[in-house]
Amino acid sequence: MRLTILRHAPSLAGGRMAGRRDVAADCSDLAGLARQAARIGGGGRIIASPALRCRQTAAALGLIPDRLEPALWEQDLGAWEDLAAEALPDLGPLSMSALARHRPEGGESFDDMAARVIPVLQALERDSVLIAHAGTVRAALSMVVGPAALSFAVAPLSLTVLRRAGEVWAVETVNLRAGD
Repeated sequence: MRLTILRHAPSLAGGRMAGRRDVAADCSDLAGLARQAARIGGGGRIIASPALRCRQTAAALGLIPDRLEPALWEQDLGAWEDLAAEALPDLGPLSMSALARHRPEGGESFDDMAARVIPVLQALERDSVLIAHAGTVRAALSMVVGPAALSFAVAPLSLTVLRRAGEVWAVETVNLRAGD
């Protein structure tokens, strides 16, 4: 089974954290959208996060989701929502495992988010395309590399592809950007 995950087009969050905030996407990169749509091709079942930015990206790609899956929402950043990146607290040196467990006040940790995303991915029975978030991509990667998935760059409008044979997942492609 092939799992293709497309991170939504750039969010219009004004450079602020937009985990669970429902912000729009900038779908003006028509060439990039066309390139990624061609790469996706007939990739199978289409599943999207219900976030506006994901639904807009799907529409811009000419894709109609078979379902909107609430479990694919981005990580809830709690007190960090709507903060500029430079305003985030300095957590000091943390191991990847400790970072994955860290929970912003009122939010969820990466591990919490992965615990709701991974069962959806494991339940897929045929080739599927997800239109989702960077956190969703990293949760999928964590099935192969564990908390080290937090170290992967996931650009807006990039593709990540995993394959499953039986219960074993393998990474085929990570962060294939629209301009690549």
